[in-house]
Amino acid sequence: MGLYEGRGQLGKLLKDLEFRWESARMDWDDEQARRFEERYIETFKSDLKTAISAMDDMAALMVQIRSDCE
Repeated sequence: MGLYEGRGQLGKLLKDLEFRWESARMDWDDEQARRFEERYIETFKSDLKTAISAMDDMAALMVQIRSDCE
């Protein structure tokens, strides 16, 4: 799997996570849900966003490297 494909998959997973969590929150709305969201969901979303950003940076670097090598 290439860099762009992996980045695309992570983006889709992030959107899917957000959609599914919002669906779950319709039925689960208490203090436990808020703690779960803060401890796990928000942390995971932040990690995914960081990974996506890093992949964007790597893609830009790869373009620059290819350009420099030509």
